[in-house]
Amino acid sequence: MFDESGEDMAVRQRLLQHYQTWQGVPYRLGGTTKQGVDCSSFTQQAFQQQFGVQLPRTTADQAAEGMRVAGRSLQPGDLLFYRPGAKGRHVGIYVGRGEFLHASTSRGVMISRVDNPYWRQYFWQARRLDY
Repeated sequence: MFDESGEDMAVRQRLLQHYQTWQGVPYRLGGTTKQGVDCSSFTQQAFQQQFGVQLPRTTADQAAEGMRVAGRSLQPGDLLFYRPGAKGRHVGIYVGRGEFLHASTSRGVMISRVDNPYWRQYFWQARRLDY
């Protein structure tokens, strides 16, 4: 059903390993630790720890990194950006198989489906980093 290259699988596995150490950590705006983390800190730390990539701290700044890609061309490691409100912005990391990792304001660090109606309605853009 999903056609993933060996490289895609390796990226997925590294991101899922990172997720296992953060799963369930509560959301905290401005948070950067396992006591509470926000979405952009979670993505920043995932890329630093798993790939040695330095991302900016905020979602808005991360949204300017890399190159824009179409939602139908997603690969594991792509950043997914959402606009769930007039001023709100949210970021997660695509891990393949229709799933992304993120720090949810309501449920903390978790895995969600990109085809979930909530997330689909607020999708803004996807970005691919060069690492």
